[in-house]
Amino acid sequence: MAILTDRFSRALLLAFELHRSQRRKGSDIPYYAHLLEVTAIVLEDGGDEDQAIAALLHDAVEDQGGLPTLNRIRSEFGERVAGIVEGCSDSTSVFKPPWRFRKEEYLRKLPSHPPEVLLVSLADKVHNARTIFVALQRQGDGVWERFNGGKAGTIWYYRALTQAYEGLVDPFRLDELKRLVGEIEKITGLADE
Repeated sequence: MAILTDRFSRALLLAFELHRSQRRKGSDIPYYAHLLEVTAIVLEDGGDEDQAIAALLHDAVEDQGGLPTLNRIRSEFGERVAGIVEGCSDSTSVFKPPWRFRKEEYLRKLPSHPPEVLLVSLADKVHNARTIFVALQRQGDGVWERFNGGKAGTIWYYRALTQAYEGLVDPFRLDELKRLVGEIEKITGLADE
């Protein structure tokens, strides 16, 4: 059981500061909701306080300032938290490389990450897949306009993630991701491709 201290409270405030004006792609949902959901999954799966803090801040580097933000996280929360956040980031620069390149690099690096990074990474992908699944049910195919990879690219990425995580992460949570990806494929008609 994780014990959450004042460090966690400070991370909540920093996450809010960094993401307060951000919304989930194509919606009015505050981005902060995603960070809280990922953190909840990490804690449900046995993560410790550092992992919970990293879950709150997992998108801060790629979405809110690059390396200066990573250095701030390192200074305020330590090397371990910064390492987890960096491992979960597909870019540390303000000007991001092309989408496909970033995703291929993320996939390539996954097997070299320690379990503490993989726990947060998988929690992030599970929540993203849940969100895509619900949005598809509510809004249909127009959802794909939100994503840089479009329908085919996003589904390719999530299929590749399920393969990359195999043998590296908790099988229960990986099964959840696989089920969600399967449901997304069914809804979009890409289940057999």
